[in-house]
Amino acid sequence: MLSAVLFSGLRSSFLLTGHAQMSTLRPYDLVHARNRHGGFLRKRRGRPCSKVNNNPFDILRSGGRFGPELGRLSDMAFRNRRAASLPAKLSRSWLLVNASKPEDFGPSLASEADSVIFDMEAAVPDDKKDQARDAVVEALSTGMTAWVRVNGIDTDFWAKDLAALSKTPGLRGIMLAMTEKPEQVTYSAMRLQAGTPVLALVESALGIENATAIASAPGTFRLAFGVNDFRKDTGVSGDPLALAYARGKLVVASRVGKLPGAIDGPPAPGAGHDEVLADSAVTASMGMTGKLALSRTQVDEINIGLSPSTDELDWAHDMLDAHAAGATVGDGSYLPRLARAQKIADLADSYGLWNA
Repeated sequence: MLSAVLFSGLRSSFLLTGHAQMSTLRPYDLVHARNRHGGFLRKRRGRPCSKVNNNPFDILRSGGRFGPELGRLSDMAFRNRRAASLPAKLSRSWLLVNASKPEDFGPSLASEADSVIFDMEAAVPDDKKDQARDAVVEALSTGMTAWVRVNGIDTDFWAKDLAALSKTPGLRGIMLAMTEKPEQVTYSAMRLQAGTPVLALVESALGIENATAIASAPGTFRLAFGVNDFRKDTGVSGDPLALAYARGKLVVASRVGKLPGAIDGPPAPGAGHDEVLADSAVTASMGMTGKLALSRTQVDEINIGLSPSTDELDWAHDMLDAHAAGATVGDGSYLPRLARAQKIADLADSYGLWNA
């Protein structure tokens, strides 16, 4: 039986048509259940997939096979279905994937990351920039959809990056490295298809001080914090108190510019479960609503840390139930509390956490 899966969302939609003999193992079919943190428990149907050594783009074009477990590539959805349906303005985890390693593209898109960014900047040495760009363009022209981190406007690679990406149907948006001035966002957006969103990655003292202007620039979609480069530029430590001013500037600038919440820098490479949760708690406490990730192993904890907690869900449920039952306005705090309860309910519904 022929089957089709339609993925909705701006610049993230594509149609996959199945064939008569589809693989029954569905290795990327994720089953979700709420855990005690208000996050997701993940299970996989079927046994683990065998290692894939084939070039995925050649296989996609030819209709060939990955292997007995994966079946035909055209039968598979690259993108995690839950994440594909989530608007980018609500994305919590933003997974950076080395653009010079196209073998990581598929597994990253199938992960629980809310958004995936193919990184052509910091992760790729200069002598491999062209090769990485070609890999990204081919991926975004053969069924994959993702954001792309492009090189800064002051580099020799910026213009080439944008010229190549402007023709790709799978581009969701770009992350502009080393954003320091509002016009850098606007110039970048003008070189892409109309309406392509730009994540402004702020990584320097000058960028932080210009954050409000950057947030208000035409083309800016969200602000993101490049923590490591900011620390190199300013000499501050990684202590949350030392970084509070910069994070606060991005949060306030995002609000002034009427943008979705700012995106924080990633946990340390190799950070364990508890460390990622603690780092995400700092992000949430500063009012930031997204966080970069350097590894697929960090994604679940980021999603948990930046989602409404179980206590918040219970409180919102009780508040909305009481209101529906006819609770009266007792004081001036009632309507703000009701609005907060509704916001929590809306987020929980978007993230798949809300139980009817």
